Parts: sequence; C-alpha cells; structure tokens
Amino acid sequence: MRKTFWIIAILIGWNPSDTMAQLSSGMKLQTGDLLFQDLDCGPLCDAIEQVTKSYQGNHFSHIGMVYVRQDSIYIIEAIGNEVQLTQLSKFMSRTSNKVLVGRVKENYRSLVNEAVNFSVAKLKTPYDDTFLYANGKYYCSELIYDAFKEANHGKDFFRLEPMTFKQPGKNEYFPVWVEYYAKLGIPIPEGKPGINPGGISTAGLLDFLNE
Repeated sequence: MRKTFWIIAILIGWNPSDTMAQLSSGMKLQTGDLLFQDLDCGPLCDAIEQVTKSYQGNHFSHIGMVYVRQDSIYIIEAIGNEVQLTQLSKFMSRTSNKVLVGRVKENYRSLVNEAVNFSVAKLKTPYDDTFLYANGKYYCSELIYDAFKEANHGKDFFRLEPMTFKQPGKNEYFPVWVEYYAKLGIPIPEGKPGINPGGISTAGLLDFLNE
C-alpha cells in the first residue's frame, strides 16, 4: 500500500517452489482474484495496523489483482512508481507471511471482467504516494476500489472511509506519518476519504479461499 514499504521490507527465506504451498495446495487462481499481503515493513506498517482492521485479525498492508494471461499468472498492482504487472512468484517473494486469496462472491461475479479491464487500462499510471483520492494516481487499494466502482456503473462496491493518521485514543499523529508527509511537503490528509486492504477484506463481499 505504501511506496516506502517496498524499500524497507525484508525478504526472508523464500523459495519459488513454495508459492502454491503458501496459497494452499491445489488452489487454482482465477483472473480477478484479490491477493492480500502482510508485509511487516516496520513503523509504517505498525502505524497502519493500529488503526485498521483486516479479515480474521490479519494485518494486511498490500493488495493486488490476479491476471491470468496465456497460462501465466500475473498480479496487477500499484506498487513502486506505477501500476504494473508483476509475476506471481515475485509478488509472493515479498513476504514469508501467508497470502490470503479473496474471490468476489458469486452474486457479484459479473463485475469482475470489467474491473480487470479497468485495472489493465491503468497500467503505467503513477503511484499515489500522497494517498489522496482522485488525483490521477493510484495506491494499491485505491486502484481496486475504482476498478470495482467502474464495473458497478459508477456506484460504490467497496467503500471509502475517512483516513486517520493519529494514534488510537490520542489527538497526536504517529511520528512516522509526520516525518513522511513533511518529506512530501504537504499536510497530513487526516479525515480525507481513502481505503486500505483491510477495509476491502472486511467488506463482506469476498469469499476467502485459503483461510
């Protein structure tokens, strides 16, 4: 979710042959499946985890969408500098934590193709390191939100919520966010609409295939 995540994340003992084992043996990913990651990236992730909730007590900090092309599996994701296609093996290599697979419930499966098409059309769109909605850039969960909103004829599918960068029970910002936005030279967007992987995971719109 955060551009800085990928710089400070530590990759621990991963082997490419372990990819499907992490996802559960025999699972067949489908285009449009959503993959949720817990990246354990340090103070930024710790701050996020204290103010967001994820499915069944997990701590998700990144999300991508499966895209199967010519029998190869890619992930459409907003990461690094832009929205891009990433090989599944590379996506999995970022964490030793279990990656959960969410599939849109059957009642809403008709939205998937259009959501995927929207996401593919946004490849090369710059990464949104300010986390401000509708600024022509995308962070990971913002891309998924807009993709399904477009597929749902402009109506919310997942939901935006007011963002907070403050410590729970206090009126003080996490120091890591103060430093982060000071470097960007913009005010902290407290209360602005946003979305995170945890919010998508708890929306009740997905079936999780490998709990």
